[in-house]
Amino acid sequence: MTEAEKEVESMIGFFIALISGALMSVQGVFNTQVTKSSSIWTASAFVQLSALAVCLGAWVCTDRSNLLEVFRVEPKYMLLGGAIGAFITYTVIKSMDMLGPARAVMLIVVAQLAVAYVIELFGWFGVEKQPWEWRKAIGMAVAVAGIVIFKWK
Repeated sequence: MTEAEKEVESMIGFFIALISGALMSVQGVFNTQVTKSSSIWTASAFVQLSALAVCLGAWVCTDRSNLLEVFRVEPKYMLLGGAIGAFITYTVIKSMDMLGPARAVMLIVVAQLAVAYVIELFGWFGVEKQPWEWRKAIGMAVAVAGIVIFKWK
């Protein structure tokens, strides 16, 4: 892959990440509103079932690879992503309900960043181990300071 292709791929990844963050925020607000008509676990189940329907539809329209191939993954605990997703849905709904969307998302994003960095530092879950970098630690501190400033009344 040429340097120009890497740059294009990086920019596409950047925009996809921005879309992902925006969609997560909108989804959290939607899911929180759904719980007002039902319960948190009913709303979470609906979210997961609707996600399943969309994924199966996309699978039918695109690749149609063998669905059972996912069970070949090693180690097997990697299959817990869906179960973790159920708890993510629950915790996003609860935090948005209790803190409001902006505060909840700020804390969620900083927690994601911190945990992702620790995973990289220690090379957990098959991720390539990365060296400690002060600039990343400082960036994390700035993000935490941003939360403090945002919350400050």
